[in-house]
Amino acid sequence: MSPAIAPVESPTVSADGSELVARDAREFGAYARTGGWAFGLRVARSVRPGGQAAEGTPKVSAKEFAELAGCSAERVMRYYRAWDRAADDGLVPHFEALTPGQEVELPDADVWLSYYVARSSAASERGTAIAEAAEAEGIRPTKALEVAENPTALRAAILADPSTARAARRALLDRVREDPELQAELARDVVRTDDLKKAVATESRSADRIGYVRQIAESGVIRTPAGQTVDAPAELRREAERHLSLIDELEEDEDAGEWATEAYDTLRSLVVETVEADPELRVQERRTKFYSSLQKATKAFEELTFDDARDFYEDDMVQRLEELQRAIGGCLTALRGARENHPES
Repeated sequence: MSPAIAPVESPTVSADGSELVARDAREFGAYARTGGWAFGLRVARSVRPGGQAAEGTPKVSAKEFAELAGCSAERVMRYYRAWDRAADDGLVPHFEALTPGQEVELPDADVWLSYYVARSSAASERGTAIAEAAEAEGIRPTKALEVAENPTALRAAILADPSTARAARRALLDRVREDPELQAELARDVVRTDDLKKAVATESRSADRIGYVRQIAESGVIRTPAGQTVDAPAELRREAERHLSLIDELEEDEDAGEWATEAYDTLRSLVVETVEADPELRVQERRTKFYSSLQKATKAFEELTFDDARDFYEDDMVQRLEELQRAIGGCLTALRGARENHPES
């Protein structure tokens, strides 16, 4: 503990100086050492605890003290409650042990901020939550409460200052993970704002491409254009690891879009080259692609219904179906010919 409002030796005042200046300097020095404790002591030794009768003590009520001080009783009570909390922690004497004019040793100025809350909103549940969050971030609760009470000022700072906007973005992301209602509100804002919707689509595409590269680098498995899953050649996997390393080294505020596109295009080309370089894999790739197309065509045809054909009949429909029939006939002929050339199949 540092001494409370202890007298400071008065410096030599020049002939044209003033004792008022020296007094100001002494009072400033006392406050610099003790901060709000100096004022808290004045309240603690002069204001009687709530419920205590006025008789037998020169102390006055908080209301009377405030009138004498020319401030609000609420302000006086904030100092009163701060002192009371500190007294419960054993840092300062309780009110009952103090008398008007009494001097005591006071804690350091910085400690005062742990007990004093300058804004009445701190007494609410909302204010308590803000104060606790501020302490967790290592800042003074009074700063956070002041910002919370002035959203317009917060908006102005976000609009004017990129670093403030980034801090707000990070805070929103932390909050949105635990706030489903806020998640829904932000999602609605995004889909209703064309620029944001486009930006989200772009970032989503980049994330998918980075995921493609990461999957190859970490699992060593590639997916061919036709949908086959095969082991990646060592050279291809190394290339994926190289691109992924470059992407992971980007700063948080750097745009990964171009890097993701380059990595994705490079690896897609290498995958195609890998398939074409392996005769067996190449045949299997074409077989898989053929089956995929056949299944899609079959499903599409099965979805056609002709129950009401007389209501929408057109010659063009018949012509297209006849062309389809000829195409299917050509496919069957080719497949039967292939079977004759490969009787073992």
